[in-house]
Amino acid sequence: MRHHALHTIASLILLISACELPPRNPSDTGPATDKKETFVTSDTSSAAEEYVMVTTAINLPLYVNHDQAAFTAWGEKTGVKTTILGPAEWDVPTQIATIEQVIPSRPAGLLINGTDPGIAQAIRKAVAAGIPTVVYDSEIPNSQRHCFIGSDWYEMGRLQGERMAQLLGGKGKVAVMGILGLENMEAGFRGFLDAIKPYPEMIYLGKYDDKANVETAARIAADLISANPDIAGMAGFDSNSGPGMALAVKEANRVGRIRLTTVDAEPEHLALVQAGVIDYLVGQKRELFTALGAQFLYDMRHGTLQLSNNDARAGVVPIPHTVITGSIEIDKNNVSQFIK
Repeated sequence: MRHHALHTIASLILLISACELPPRNPSDTGPATDKKETFVTSDTSSAAEEYVMVTTAINLPLYVNHDQAAFTAWGEKTGVKTTILGPAEWDVPTQIATIEQVIPSRPAGLLINGTDPGIAQAIRKAVAAGIPTVVYDSEIPNSQRHCFIGSDWYEMGRLQGERMAQLLGGKGKVAVMGILGLENMEAGFRGFLDAIKPYPEMIYLGKYDDKANVETAARIAADLISANPDIAGMAGFDSNSGPGMALAVKEANRVGRIRLTTVDAEPEHLALVQAGVIDYLVGQKRELFTALGAQFLYDMRHGTLQLSNNDARAGVVPIPHTVITGSIEIDKNNVSQFIK
C-alpha cells in the first residue's frame, strides 16, 4: 500500500510541475445549472468518480504514511479514483492555486488539508461550485466547508501542559515550538498555556517558530538551553518539533533533566520515547479522520442518507458539520503497543 501511495505521489508531483491536472470525466466539466443540487446524484456508478486530496508538503512522511495511504486504501475499497495533489514543500500559495485549478474539472469531492487560514477563499470557491468539500486535520474558519474532521488541537495542547506540569512537579521554565500562525498550533499553544496557569512556579518562556524543520527545531532548542541553563521542559506542536528538541537535548547531555513532550507518533518519536529522551506523545488518529472524511464526501455525493425530500434544495448538508476524532496518549508505559 505504501509503495502504491509513493508511486502515486511521484506521478502527481510531475503533474503539478507541468501545471496540468489529471484527466477527469468529461461529463464533469463546466458549471452546473443548479449549484445547490450538484452534490447529490442518482447515479450510483462510481467507476468514473474522482475524489481529490489537496495538501501541501506532499512528501512529508507523516502525510504519506497516514493520510495519503488511508485515502488511497479507501478509494481502492470503494472502487473510486483517488488523486493526491499539492506542492512538495510547505507552500500554501501553491496549495491554494492547486485547489483553484481543480475546481473547474468538478471532481466528485475535495478532501483538503487545513494547513493555513489563507486557504479559506479557495475552499469557499469549491463549495460555491457545488463540490462536496471536507477539510481535515485543522479547521479553517470562514471557509464554508461542508464538514471539518480532525483533532482538537486545544485539547492536545492542554494534555501536553498537564503532563508537563506533572513531570516537573509544577515548577520550572518551559517553552513551546511549532509553526506560528497556524490555526491548529495556535490553539495548541493556548491549551498548553491554560494548563500550566494554575502552577505559579512554572515560567513560560514563550512560543517559537520551528517551521516544521528538524534542524530549525534543534537550533531553537539549543539556543533556549544556552540562554536558560535551568530550562526544565519543552513542548512541540509539529511532526519535526520532537526530533529536533531531542537532538538538542542529547547534544547538551541533558536527557532526563529537560523533559520533552510533543505531538505525533511516528517511528522516530516512538524510538525516542523508548530511549527515554521524549517523555510523552499526543498522537492523532490521522487514518481515521482521513478515511471518514473521504467517506463523508462519497455519502454526500450519493445521498446515502437523505434528511428531507431533497436535501440540496432544502439547503441541508447530510453529513456531520464537525467531527473531532480524539487523541492517543503515549509514554514509556504503553509505547511498545505502537511499535510495529
